[in-house]
Amino acid sequence: MTLVVDELAIRRGGRALVAGVSLTLAPGEMLAVIGANGAGKSTLLHALVGDLAPSAGRISFDGRALAAFDRRERARRIAFLAQASPLAFPFAVREVVALGRSPHATGLAADAEVIDAVAKATDIAHLMPRAYTRLSGGEKQRVQLARVLAQIGSAEDAGARLLLLDEPVASLDIGHQSLIMRSLRRCADTGVAIVFVGHDVSLAAAHADRLLALAEGTMVACGTPAQVVTEATLARVFDAETHVIPHPVTGTPVVLHD
Repeated sequence: MTLVVDELAIRRGGRALVAGVSLTLAPGEMLAVIGANGAGKSTLLHALVGDLAPSAGRISFDGRALAAFDRRERARRIAFLAQASPLAFPFAVREVVALGRSPHATGLAADAEVIDAVAKATDIAHLMPRAYTRLSGGEKQRVQLARVLAQIGSAEDAGARLLLLDEPVASLDIGHQSLIMRSLRRCADTGVAIVFVGHDVSLAAAHADRLLALAEGTMVACGTPAQVVTEATLARVFDAETHVIPHPVTGTPVVLHD
């Protein structure tokens, strides 16, 4: 397994932000984390990347305790896209994407191949000479996605790889949402394990292999989209009445609400 989380708890100021979360993630698997605002989704990702030390439980990556990895090795093998990635300097888009290659020592030619590939995958090739600060919000989001895809590298990079994404398509139009999700699937097909947080449950169900539902920091359900995306589970997670129907083409769960 790429990732093993066992009874993870994160407490701050006497409050449990995450409690008793356990999960495993295999190479090439995509896991979507869903839940209401404040459910602990972002906290969980920050723990998985090593920014937050567990109050209890353990996190193992590629058979070793996550804490045993030094910062450089962890940066070469785990990439994290936060909800906000502020950058006020007018770097060219290509320079921003190239930041993702900083932990690697693969040389300019190899790095250029990776950068060009992720630029195509995120539809930013035409933006590469432009100043990052002059882009729209959706364009900036795609540039940051390209940066973390560049960081996670290629199949030739050593060892297991993990990509963590906090609401990766939140500011994108539906065309680019679809493009990015397909790109993430191609990334997973190279052996990268992916965990992403999403508010669009139907979109998550359409693309993830499994879903983890959180409520107030605790696990409500974890399993296939059909197992997790049910009216009963969504009522517990979101305190909302929904209707779940199968997609007319793919059969994946689609959530309808008032």
